[in-house]
Amino acid sequence: MKSYYNIIDKLHTYLSGSASINTVTFGDLLEVDLSKQSIYPLAHITIQSMTFEEHIMNLALNVVVMDLVDEDKDDKQSKAKPHLGLDNKHDIHNTLLTVVNGLQSAVRRGQLYDDLVHLNSDPMAELFEDKFENKVSGWSMNLSLRMPNNDMALINRDGTECQ
Repeated sequence: MKSYYNIIDKLHTYLSGSASINTVTFGDLLEVDLSKQSIYPLAHITIQSMTFEEHIMNLALNVVVMDLVDEDKDDKQSKAKPHLGLDNKHDIHNTLLTVVNGLQSAVRRGQLYDDLVHLNSDPMAELFEDKFENKVSGWSMNLSLRMPNNDMALINRDGTECQ
């Protein structure tokens, strides 16, 4: 199916083109070697489901963006902005929020929109902190995408592929 590969390629191209992302992965997040420090910041895409309408496919997916939390051993009160704490979580949250915001914006009105990939509903991003054994933080965003099912014309009434 070309439609599936097209959307995967477009998401990969967008995320890997971001200066804030080093690595883009797909599939089961637990199968990614998250102990490697060189892969961060990381974007991970999980396809959740596909529903079909007449000539339309609706794809539900989750995009997780994360980076390693770096803790500072200094006294919090000696910092210029002590309310930001002794780690880089706020920096991670700010930087990676830009990534997920840019992705949803690209679907709303950018190249993905021009390629007939549209939103079914408003995306929602959830913040997470100190996940996994190596303490990563970031955002998890659910997307529901609608796109043409151009592969329908390639299938005969008996289910065989057209020649």
